[in-house]
Amino acid sequence: MDKLISSWYKDQSLPESLQIPFTCKTWQASCSKVQHRAGNLSHDRTLVVQQILKASQEFGFFQVINHGVSEDLMNDTMNVFKEFFELPAEDKADLYSEEFNRPCKLYTSSANYDGDKVHLWRDSLRHPCHPLEECIKIWPQKPTRYREIVAAYSIEAKKLGSRILDLISEGLGLDLGYFGDKLSESVVISVNHYPPCPDPSLTLGIAKHCDPSLLTILLQGDVFGLQVLNDGKWIGVEPLHNAFVVNIGHQLEVVSNNRLKGAEHRVVTNSTVARTTAAIFLNPSEDCIVEPAKS
Repeated sequence: MDKLISSWYKDQSLPESLQIPFTCKTWQASCSKVQHRAGNLSHDRTLVVQQILKASQEFGFFQVINHGVSEDLMNDTMNVFKEFFELPAEDKADLYSEEFNRPCKLYTSSANYDGDKVHLWRDSLRHPCHPLEECIKIWPQKPTRYREIVAAYSIEAKKLGSRILDLISEGLGLDLGYFGDKLSESVVISVNHYPPCPDPSLTLGIAKHCDPSLLTILLQGDVFGLQVLNDGKWIGVEPLHNAFVVNIGHQLEVVSNNRLKGAEHRVVTNSTVARTTAAIFLNPSEDCIVEPAKS
């Protein structure tokens, strides 16, 4: 528990183990902050399909508004995640683990802390969401409304992911429901908390990577931090009100035979406010064979 950044960040300077080997000047020069155009799922279906395919091919990322998930549920979900990370240490102790394969766990940096050459500036809570009736038994019991709210949220996020996958299927010329069943059976949530950092120029919340998932649905709140690599430049994904950030994962890149792009992305830190985000990963089941669609 003493490794959790949220438990010590106010009381000490930035440890060397968290310092990324690049300078503030370097990343500022390479970072462009722009606002992506958001897709509107209630507009003309053909247009939405075209927008999603274009964004998925060019950036691997897009944002959606008017998606059908209520703003109240999104706000309640974000608030309960913030409440979780603000709990006293003793209320989170049972969840903290450095065991790589523990299904529900709280950890810092990454799931392989001891193997990290440089540690990341984040605490993370991760657990499965499907099948819900089984998974919910291992979720945090505090805050007391955690299970009720996150259960409702995970159901709605999964529905949204399925709708988007249907639109992608249509755009790729695949049968409706192609990504149903085992290709998107596994649902995992990862809640990341990034406390204010004393020197953001020396840290990263998450290092450059591409999601191994099929599709990722991100609730990023109203604090900037996510960046996408495009044409050698880091592009900041501007927080939009009541929007979800959606990105293509490696599995979808494979199924589309590289027509869609699984983009590299990272998270930068800031010195003034905490940032909390929640990513829902839609993944194939463990016994599912993932390969390019024959068509």
